[in-house]
Amino acid sequence: MPVLKKADNVIARHIADETLLVPIRGKLVDMQKLYALDSTAEFIWKVIDGEKSLADIRDAVVAEFDVAEEQAEHDLHEFVDALLREGMAIEA
Repeated sequence: MPVLKKADNVIARHIADETLLVPIRGKLVDMQKLYALDSTAEFIWKVIDGEKSLADIRDAVVAEFDVAEEQAEHDLHEFVDALLREGMAIEA
């Protein structure tokens, strides 16, 4: 499974009990593209480090949330596909 890293043009901010991903375009924040993360997505975002494989991250999700491996795999791929599509993560 591939290894991902966070794109340099995205910052995460924790505001009012919510984690937001904020794309930066040049010197401006793209306010049209803020992404609020649920607890699973927030956990995945935190462990994407350019070193862990998606299998490693899936296993971490299973351990953290006590969820079936198949469900964790599905949720992980759904979130990762969105990150890649929006340019917020890239393959390391």
